[in-house]
Amino acid sequence: MLGMRGDSRPDARLVSYDPLAEECTTPDAPDLLSLNAAELPLRTALMQARIASAGAPFGERDASQRKPDRMIRDPHAAYSAVAVDPNHDEVVLTDENLFNIWVYDRNFNPAPNKPPEVRRLIGGLNTKIEFQCGLYIDPANGDIYAVNNDTIDTLVIFSRKAIGDVKPDRELHTPHGTFGIAVDEEKQEMFLTVEHDNAIVVYNKSAKGTEAPLRVMQGDDTGLADPHGMALDARRGLLWVTNHGATHSVRENPKRRRPGSPGFPLDRDDAVPGSGKMGPPSITVYSKDARGNARPLRTIQGPHTRMNWPTGISIDEERNQIFIGNDGGNSILVFDGDASGDAAPLRVIEGPRSLVRNPTGVFFDKKNQELWVSNFGNHTATVYHPDASGDAAPLRVIRSAGPDEGVPGLGNPHPIAYDTRRQQVLVPN
Repeated sequence: MLGMRGDSRPDARLVSYDPLAEECTTPDAPDLLSLNAAELPLRTALMQARIASAGAPFGERDASQRKPDRMIRDPHAAYSAVAVDPNHDEVVLTDENLFNIWVYDRNFNPAPNKPPEVRRLIGGLNTKIEFQCGLYIDPANGDIYAVNNDTIDTLVIFSRKAIGDVKPDRELHTPHGTFGIAVDEEKQEMFLTVEHDNAIVVYNKSAKGTEAPLRVMQGDDTGLADPHGMALDARRGLLWVTNHGATHSVRENPKRRRPGSPGFPLDRDDAVPGSGKMGPPSITVYSKDARGNARPLRTIQGPHTRMNWPTGISIDEERNQIFIGNDGGNSILVFDGDASGDAAPLRVIEGPRSLVRNPTGVFFDKKNQELWVSNFGNHTATVYHPDASGDAAPLRVIRSAGPDEGVPGLGNPHPIAYDTRRQQVLVPN
């Protein structure tokens, strides 16, 4: 129990603690809680002695090399984003589980329960591919832009000839937590969402190294709330963003230095204490030239939208329709491009025949009039006619595993807990 100050703030004094039950302690083991900071070497020695008594002697072998009794993991690719290169008839998929980029023939001849032949595979330590969430294919030369969301803070760009464990042709240091990507080819500008900081950063498309963004969109008025997917409507000059709903306020701290990150948005260290909140998911729409604390031109939000963790987004500019990968709702939502407020989708693709399961990526292939979906929840990438609705079966399916293979659903798992009553392992991702 912590002592309390007169103003109800916790004081850093240990007043008391409840000892573990007898059956949870090691007989005759010293009480490690009674050791203070000056006795840390002794604490370490006691911990080593305790582990040694359990059969893992220090000095004889590295405990990190100990083989597990069993393992919970997915040995198959889990597709997170999808994009099509119509000029070369290829479909490209990022894989957040095995950390690869997979390239297939777009118009493959499907065989029952058998994946099509892989044209190219990019993966390995040299590639700097890890938690790739956003994906863009250069329409002129087929270059692959893959956005790292979590660990490396690097956007990697590969030429269409890249294969295997190769270094990226170009790298760009990005803010932590980038997710979606869109490119304005006319102005040669590249947009990235920044999930944790509720921001959008805009770079020169050719930026590399530690180049600074051209501009940043961030602030309480933007409506950005855990932004994920992003799509550009070049015809109408609009930028569309999907938001999961978590947000907080940030304020500049003039005393804080940001070496090596010029022009980056304010981050979690600039968060205003107590300002965090969880709101309903949304789609926010901006002018593609918006900057600073710009308000959205329109917001789609409310119970009739059926949104639940909207993630991937793609646009059919001809029909003026918006496709949304509704991750938490196991569905694809299609909205009118002029929708606003609590608007219901025009149609929904969902159901067991559709194979839509935790769809995190969507891509509308204008040239071939096909809608591609990457399903993180069932080892598949699926393709539909853009007018598909209801429980529509896909036209073709790419599988990284058989239909009966289990899906652990692990995605960057963090500390785990064990529920002794239910005998279950709880894993936050």
